[in-house]
Amino acid sequence: MRSSASTSKHRERGKVNTVYRFGIYPNKAQRELFAKTFGCVRFVYNRMLAEKIAHYEKTGKNLSVTPARYKSEFPWLKEVDSLALCNAQLHLQTAYKNFFRDASVGFPKFKSKKKSVRNYTTNYVNGNIVLQNGKLKLPKAGWVRMKQHRKIEEGYQLKGATITQEADDRYYVARSVMPYEHNGSSYFVVGSFCGAVLHRQSFR
Repeated sequence: MRSSASTSKHRERGKVNTVYRFGIYPNKAQRELFAKTFGCVRFVYNRMLAEKIAHYEKTGKNLSVTPARYKSEFPWLKEVDSLALCNAQLHLQTAYKNFFRDASVGFPKFKSKKKSVRNYTTNYVNGNIVLQNGKLKLPKAGWVRMKQHRKIEEGYQLKGATITQEADDRYYVARSVMPYEHNGSSYFVVGSFCGAVLHRQSFR
């Protein structure tokens, strides 16, 4: 039986984040968009990794690159969620940091088209991700039908969502939420964009 909802928790900078995982049912156009997004994320990741390797071999220095540099040469990258591409950059940066912290984890590897499970991550920015009446609104994809059997706890702020296509061709969304911070000015961090804080929002 398919599991439509599950939760997990992990710590980030002293705060406990909760991840809710639900089954989603994209239509044909949305499945095509997801497939294109998976491909673009893989392309950007591999392109940045190849250029960083080539630059280091030539100069002995690290190369700082962002997905934006490729959009003029490859305009089809503009057709997918730009935050998904930025997260590809963040994932590559994390892979480099992990390697330099502990070489036993291995040097970053190129992503393969043959991988049976595909996914991309997007961030919550200015209400671009919405959960309402059994549907989930995602950047570029619009409203996607979703099976939600578990209510998201009150007092949590959405951070982002990861869309996954499993080997059995089923789709899931993992939504990451974190507690509000009440510390005088009452700010909470909503997410990150290519290594920088996207925005902060106060509430009273």
